Amino acid sequence: MLSPRASTVREPLRPARRPARPHAVPTAFRTALRIGLPAALLVALVATLVGAVRKDGFFTDQAALTWWYAAAWALFAVAVAALRAAPVRYVVPLVLAGAVAVAATGLVAPPRTSTDSFRYAWDGRVQATGTSPYDHAPADPALLRLRDDWLFPQGAAACAGPDRAAVSDGVCTRINRPRVHTIYPPVAEGYFLLVHALSPSGVHHKALQVGGALLSVAVTAFLLLILRRRGADPRRAAYWAWCPAVPVEAVNNAHVDVLAVLLSVAALGLVTRRRALGGALFGLAVAAKMLPAVLLPGALAGVRRPRDAAALLLPAAAVVALTYLPYVLTSSSSVFGYLGGYAREEGYDDPAAKGRYALLRLVLPDSWSLPAVAVVLLAVAVHVWRRGDPARPWHGSLLLTGTAFLLLTPGYSWYALLLIALVALDGRWEWLPTALAGAASYVASSPAALGPDTPTVSYALAAATALVVTAVRWRAGGQSQPLRRKPRWMTKQDTAMSSRTAG
Repeated sequence: MLSPRASTVREPLRPARRPARPHAVPTAFRTALRIGLPAALLVALVATLVGAVRKDGFFTDQAALTWWYAAAWALFAVAVAALRAAPVRYVVPLVLAGAVAVAATGLVAPPRTSTDSFRYAWDGRVQATGTSPYDHAPADPALLRLRDDWLFPQGAAACAGPDRAAVSDGVCTRINRPRVHTIYPPVAEGYFLLVHALSPSGVHHKALQVGGALLSVAVTAFLLLILRRRGADPRRAAYWAWCPAVPVEAVNNAHVDVLAVLLSVAALGLVTRRRALGGALFGLAVAAKMLPAVLLPGALAGVRRPRDAAALLLPAAAVVALTYLPYVLTSSSSVFGYLGGYAREEGYDDPAAKGRYALLRLVLPDSWSLPAVAVVLLAVAVHVWRRGDPARPWHGSLLLTGTAFLLLTPGYSWYALLLIALVALDGRWEWLPTALAGAASYVASSPAALGPDTPTVSYALAAATALVVTAVRWRAGGQSQPLRRKPRWMTKQDTAMSSRTAG
């Protein structure tokens, strides 16, 4: 009889079961939350922007339009904050997808808060006939053959809109200031001609809006490329890609400023390695919208030798001259058009007009405002040139551009597109309220909205934000600390992923 031990049947050996990872599910959940939260906020932002763009209230209901804009900016701030927790490998797809979705919201309606794109379309049409856009105002009878019912509606009903300007009895136009010559520089004019040449007949405003959308997404791509090349946080690109000002001004209103922004970002990205090419791009940017000239001191930061400065400035000046040359040769009128008259109209020569120099006028007599602006901007430009970081030309450019906005207090929100792109490059979000102040001044300053004190209050709050946060950064050491082995923008989860990948 077999013993109990002998009768025992041994089971085959099985591999030991690995103990369950207690944090596997929570970690996956946290990752999904870190991706899903900014994505959900981005969806909410897109929905709000669609409502804001479709709200035709600039002339009839500025109060409601102001609330739409305020909601969009609030969601933008929360979405960008939530993106900080997203794992870095998901950031670039999120930013790019958001850039496309946000830009697309500007296409859902015709231009709502600006009529500048109608002038763009007209200038493109005029050039296509071989006529210089600087020679004739839109109301000039010499161009009567180029009019159509879209840009020049006829009849009392068609001319009843608040954004129409009378041209003659029973005829009006969507083009603002139809009795003055164009003010746009030659690269902008070339862009208008290109859009006209590529546009099918009958697309009207949509061609320029699509062009603005493509350019705004291209800016996002350039920002991501520059940030990646420098090893900087790619989340910064969301400051531009998701900002409500981009779909409103660059896409819906199709402002040519977005072309100048693209050229400026490309120039800033190249100037540290290829000074002459960067200078040429600066020239194109200036010949698209003048404002990028304020970036030159930042691009020259740390430059001491005259030949190094000439390597940037000479190509820039040459490109500006060469782009103007064809128009100079073919125009019988000044190629600066109504530029001087526009500056006077906007009150830049009269501090008491249209809220210019609003912050300076709180502490200085009106007559001192313009000299004070010149002195302060010159001082900041010299500081940027002497003390700026040559490896980060956008850092000094942001300081000078932001200071110019706070001193001049412009009333048009699309000027701030350049400032927003500089924020994305440098990561200093404290300058974004300065861009928001321009939007508030433009949309919410009517008595029916926030009131006529809106420009002064909004720019004062923006200045306070920039000063306080800059002081806090300076006390904490800012970004001047030595580069650590692990970039400060990486989350703990990003570090863990990098360690596992390296292993």
